[in-house]
Amino acid sequence: MKTNVGVFFGGCSVEHEISIISALQAINAFDTAKYTVTPVYMTKKGTWYTGPALLEVDNYRDTEALLKKCTQVYLRPELGNGTLYTAKKKLFGSDEYARLDIIFPVLHGTNGEDGSFQGLLELIGLPYVGCPPLASVNGMDKITMKMILRECNIPVVDFQWFTDKQWFTHKDELIAKIEDTLGYPVIVKPANLGSSVGISRAQDRTALIKAVDMAVKFSARIIVEHMVVDLKEINCSVLGNNFECITSVCEEPVKTDEILSYTDKYMGGSKNSGPSKGMQSTQRKIPADLSSEMSETIRSYAAETFRVLSCDGVSRIDFIVDEKTNDIYVNEINTIPGSLSFYLWEATGLSFDKLMDKLIDLALKRNRDASLKTTSYDANIFNLKGGAKGGKFGAKR
Repeated sequence: MKTNVGVFFGGCSVEHEISIISALQAINAFDTAKYTVTPVYMTKKGTWYTGPALLEVDNYRDTEALLKKCTQVYLRPELGNGTLYTAKKKLFGSDEYARLDIIFPVLHGTNGEDGSFQGLLELIGLPYVGCPPLASVNGMDKITMKMILRECNIPVVDFQWFTDKQWFTHKDELIAKIEDTLGYPVIVKPANLGSSVGISRAQDRTALIKAVDMAVKFSARIIVEHMVVDLKEINCSVLGNNFECITSVCEEPVKTDEILSYTDKYMGGSKNSGPSKGMQSTQRKIPADLSSEMSETIRSYAAETFRVLSCDGVSRIDFIVDEKTNDIYVNEINTIPGSLSFYLWEATGLSFDKLMDKLIDLALKRNRDASLKTTSYDANIFNLKGGAKGGKFGAKR
């Protein structure tokens, strides 16, 4: 029997369109002899739709027209119920649209990659591909991630962080602290966004204020990092779980400025380079031009980052190499990487369809392992002799 996979994508995120591209790439990579795939598109307003029209990328040029060809659906919050239901029940017949064996989230950024959607699936008790909520939220938040990595002796650049409220009320103190501990230049980032959204470089105080004022439009938590001037950016993907994992070859993305921008990542460095193919559009060197020793060090740090954050499935870890000192720093982790980093695995010898097989197998294994753990007791303390301790029940009159 085929495995029924529900691929969820889109969502309320600034990376909405990139999620669509990554999802369609993944759907096309599935072996149709093994899997039946149901696409579920999550609109920017949070409604869910499914239907064959979702499989054509050109249809997303006119979302309103696209949704008229689709069926609105939802999951019920019932433990173990993997049925996808139609939002508008027919006068006759069932409101069941499809029964899903496993969920495959391809949701980049906020409300997807940050563990929100995975938390919903945990409550329903459905197996799903990728990182669980803890790894997702820690990986998504650049501040928390760097704190964990630093505690585990994985190198990260020096940084300071604060909230938007602190910026509005204690701006002068924060600027003085940044200048005293980091100096210039610095990189200013929203703490919980990906795809280089809201990120900018600051060479002096005026630029710092401008950069933070932009970053607070995207996030309530801001991180300011020491900027490595003579840097090389290197990426490495990891596949597996926090017990056993493998690493891909390393890549070097080609940037057009000091920072690898959204345009560099998804439009091949040019806004006029035609339709985006997601992270596949990035100009890159594979394998990266590194010594074998540095390559092994980066791959080792990638695997350890994946492990200490308790990741699962496939992730991409982005590094900074200081070309003056050869120091290596973990920059960030993408727990649902653009294009699922399939191009790195193809360069490592694992085809896209085999990557899909591996991700499904990892998810089902994690679900089996989780089922062996105790999460509740059959005993009801209210039926125990003497009743529940800790106070009286019922309303006072």
